[in-house]
Amino acid sequence: MALLNLYNCLNTYLVIGAMLFSFGIYGLVSRRTVIGMLIASELVLSGASMNFMAFNRFLAPDPAIGQIFTLFIMAIAAAEAAIAVSIVISVYRNYKTIDTEDIVDMHG
Repeated sequence: MALLNLYNCLNTYLVIGAMLFSFGIYGLVSRRTVIGMLIASELVLSGASMNFMAFNRFLAPDPAIGQIFTLFIMAIAAAEAAIAVSIVISVYRNYKTIDTEDIVDMHG
């Protein structure tokens, strides 16, 4: 029966958020393609958003604060995804690959 009460515990949400964040960091470090890095960065932002919402639900006196932070994170994630996809398309047109080791000779 203790399994049914996990939704009402701050530690459950913090562990899930930390797992999402750590999976995202691992994905950023281990992935070779730009698309994989983009997906991993979305996991990092999801983990941070989960922690904001957990602290909002259990600790904040004003419930709107955590929700506003989460909406900002979602807006940043959407803008980051749009810009990253346009960069990936541009790189693919020039280099015919999205592998990060093959596009080392970019100048900027």
